[in-house]
Amino acid sequence: MHYIYILLTIIFTVYGQLVVKWQVNLAGDFPASYWDKSLFLGKLLINPWVVSAMVATLIAAMSWMAAMTQLQLSQAYPFMGLSFVLILLLSGFFFQEPVTLTKIIGVSLIVVGIAIGSQG
Repeated sequence: MHYIYILLTIIFTVYGQLVVKWQVNLAGDFPASYWDKSLFLGKLLINPWVVSAMVATLIAAMSWMAAMTQLQLSQAYPFMGLSFVLILLLSGFFFQEPVTLTKIIGVSLIVVGIAIGSQG
């Protein structure tokens, strides 16, 4: 069950990041003046999608706490690197962000690190 908690942590973390990016893209450019910046961010904070991302972050934190009751931090934390893989792939798919060779190599190194770090 402890790996289910880690999986839930990753899923809710990635969901939150993707939703915030989506809604920020829709909101437009970040304003120049401090007052307009405050209004811009305030509108985002009450946006239902952004609120759902914040709730997802809370659920991810609770899932992580549940995982920590059963696993060592050094054993569980390497799996959080899988969020990098999902974000790279899904940001390319949903936002047409470039998935370059450099990014693929970087994420591959993370995956190798996860494999090594999760051993014993």
